[in-house]
Amino acid sequence: ACFRLLCSLLIPALFLSGILCVCLVVLLWGIRLWIQQRKKQLTSAEKDGKRPLLVAFFHPYCNAGGGGERVLWCAIRTLQKKYRNVTCVVYTGDRDAAGEEIVEGAFRRFNIKLTHPVKFVFLEKRYLVEASLYPHFTLLGQSLGSVFLGWEALLKCVPDIYIDSMGYAFTLPLFKYLGGCRVGCYVHYPTISTDMLSVVRNQDTRFNNAAFITNNPLFSKFKLVYYYFFAFMYGLVGSCSDVIMVNSSWTLNHILSLWRAGACTSVVYPPCDVQTFLDIPLEDEKSTAEYSIVSVSQFRPEKDHPLQIRAFAKLLKEKRLGQQPSLKLILIGGCRNQEDEERVNNLKHLCEELGVSNNVTFRINIPFEELKRHLAEATIGLHTMWNEHFGIGVVECMAAGTVILAHNSGGPKLDIVVPYEGHTTGFLAENEDNYAETMAYILSLSPEKRLEIRENARRSVHRFSDQHFEETFLLSVEPLFK
Repeated sequence: ACFRLLCSLLIPALFLSGILCVCLVVLLWGIRLWIQQRKKQLTSAEKDGKRPLLVAFFHPYCNAGGGGERVLWCAIRTLQKKYRNVTCVVYTGDRDAAGEEIVEGAFRRFNIKLTHPVKFVFLEKRYLVEASLYPHFTLLGQSLGSVFLGWEALLKCVPDIYIDSMGYAFTLPLFKYLGGCRVGCYVHYPTISTDMLSVVRNQDTRFNNAAFITNNPLFSKFKLVYYYFFAFMYGLVGSCSDVIMVNSSWTLNHILSLWRAGACTSVVYPPCDVQTFLDIPLEDEKSTAEYSIVSVSQFRPEKDHPLQIRAFAKLLKEKRLGQQPSLKLILIGGCRNQEDEERVNNLKHLCEELGVSNNVTFRINIPFEELKRHLAEATIGLHTMWNEHFGIGVVECMAAGTVILAHNSGGPKLDIVVPYEGHTTGFLAENEDNYAETMAYILSLSPEKRLEIRENARRSVHRFSDQHFEETFLLSVEPLFK
């Protein structure tokens, strides 16, 4: 009787599920055909009758001044140089700036001059990917938000080739299966990593793991299940990419373990404008009354600027005991939105609390020439992000001739601040005491010893040049153009 009852319930349920699946497939296929029809209506042929190949980059914050934006503009310049019949499109949410202003900003900030015009598709729903909109389940919220933002982008312009250049992997299946595009991505930082899973598993308190969760075993277990579910979904959407580019060995290891698509994954180091910084003359240090320590990174929580300020305050406290040259900390970075601006105000309050306001300067969204000048004058280049995916700022500091002090993890540890031909290229640290001690040690070295380290660092950074990026980028994206 039980078996008969089970069959009477199960068979209709399976039949209904089958019908729903068929309806869903038909619906998705219908949407795909409609989008293809829309594509024909939206695109027009050139004078010679040939339709240009549309290559679209999904970069909602293309007017920000970070390393990710430098990759975007270098990638566009590279494609413009290589392919004649290509029109580059950028999906952006920067509606407060005109296309010409954005291109001008790329030249002013990064010294990148494009050879042909770029088409901008301005998106209205960028707020859907803002972290502030999702106080809880932020990763899932932003990822689902990116799908809606991607849908808006797809409706406004259907490209032939789609490249996610900002880390919104959930848009990849949308453009591949509904848009009928060949898809690629450049991964700066995995949305979720095995390190993040271990932070929750070990109940560590970090900027992305609040204390009330770490103190409650039930909350920690729930968050771990949520993270594992999200990692599975992230692996699923990422693996549908035809071409996967990652920016460092650290990112490669995580993407290989999550996406399991080794055959189409390659490391493409981000382009650092090393030549411009190498043009700064590397002179012997002149006797100076002041040493400057410079940090170059966007004002985001993971960059851990509070650690820089606390370590600097500790260094000043110890230095005051002896008659030493005065020290200055210069924090250079980009602010993307009001959240970042509030973060800067909080950092200024921290400086006041620690009594170092007079020794700390903030330089926000500055022109490239000013950045260059600060790095030319600096003695130490400072970086504090835990598990930084790569670290363009670290490379720039080394190329400019500062003695780098970076975090002992991620890209700086695995790819950048590594011995070159057996010689020291910089230093690594992990916590407040480490940083303060190492800064004091660097300042205690003779100018000749510092010059030797600076020269080694400079020689080691050629592998991160624009030219090297262009070669590896073109090699990686080639399958998309076949």
